[in-house]
Amino acid sequence: MYLVYSPEGSEEPQRWRYNPRKIMSAEREAIERRTGRTWSEFTKDVVQGSSLCRRSLLYAFLKRDHPGVKWDDVDFAWDELKLEYTKAELIQMREGIAENFTGDERAAVLEKLEAEIADAYDDPEDEGKALPPIAD
Repeated sequence: MYLVYSPEGSEEPQRWRYNPRKIMSAEREAIERRTGRTWSEFTKDVVQGSSLCRRSLLYAFLKRDHPGVKWDDVDFAWDELKLEYTKAELIQMREGIAENFTGDERAAVLEKLEAEIADAYDDPEDEGKALPPIAD
């Protein structure tokens, strides 16, 4: 999964690989303090669309590249920040849907996923089955 930041007026979006299992402890602890959530809650809330959690994640990634960035400097319109699943992650989701849904609902979701898979980034770091973007 990638966090993609495309601020208005920028030519190229910034893209960071987001694997909750690879975020360092100091960053995890700072995010937990800022959001008031455990790491496991935070990872779920990022995927579910929590603005505070996504802002905290963006702040952590920006801070890596620009150590002087302050929390108050991180402000974005909702359409400027998104999560993008990799091709392997979407294929894994497709398998789960195929096993757990039936009928028209299954067909509609699978059709949507097939379109997303066709356009998704094929991350060379995804080997075998992709892990879900939730910390254990």
